[in-house]
Amino acid sequence: LRVIPVGGSAVPKALSEAYRETIGLPILQAWGMTETSPIAATCNLSLADQKKSIDEQAELRTTVGTINFGVDCRVVTPGTTTPVPWDGETSGELQCAGSWIASTYYNDTRAAESFTQDGWLRTGDVATMDSSGRIRLVDRTKDLIKTGGEWISSVEIENELMSHPKIKEAAVVGVPHPKWSERPLACVVLNPGESLTKDEVLDYIRPRLAKWQVPDDVVFIDEVPKTSVGKFSKKTLRDKFADYVLPTI
Repeated sequence: LRVIPVGGSAVPKALSEAYRETIGLPILQAWGMTETSPIAATCNLSLADQKKSIDEQAELRTTVGTINFGVDCRVVTPGTTTPVPWDGETSGELQCAGSWIASTYYNDTRAAESFTQDGWLRTGDVATMDSSGRIRLVDRTKDLIKTGGEWISSVEIENELMSHPKIKEAAVVGVPHPKWSERPLACVVLNPGESLTKDEVLDYIRPRLAKWQVPDDVVFIDEVPKTSVGKFSKKTLRDKFADYVLPTI
């Protein structure tokens, strides 16, 4: 075994490090879609990166790396073609173009909303790009939680939750709130034989997140519903908890 590649949702740092510590190989993240045929970016550490500390390397592996040869990617302000700063902090919509990247859908009305007028693929991912061109996936556009005037990344909260040794899986969705529009609800699956209270979960993640990112409540579930390709089905959870009354209301 030489490499453990993963292409899909962003891999939590704790999961990648667990593989490195257990079998000596961290997870190698790559990113792509059917429309990108299929890989558009890969997180290969350069020789200079490999000389950095273990923790710095682990942080770099939380990105999907840099774009592959022949692919163009840009991160733009949503609804525009204006690139956001390459500062690793400012997020925007990730778009792709290239000779083997789809530029439209054949006889499909979704094409108008899925591609820009200049032929770039709107991936549906929210991302940042740093000064070295590394792309970090923040969330899916449809999974961002709008609270007041801020956007909360459900993935960021999930990664912190799943770093807890007693938590097997966690998915975070926005539920209606009369004042803030939406607030995060954490849906948590515990490892077999483990127990946690809501307060213990919140106390664990509170120091790791901004105050306004901390979920308003925690629910314990048997399993996070999955899509046909094994990704978290947050739509299912949003539908299930659409009428959930948060304790902060």
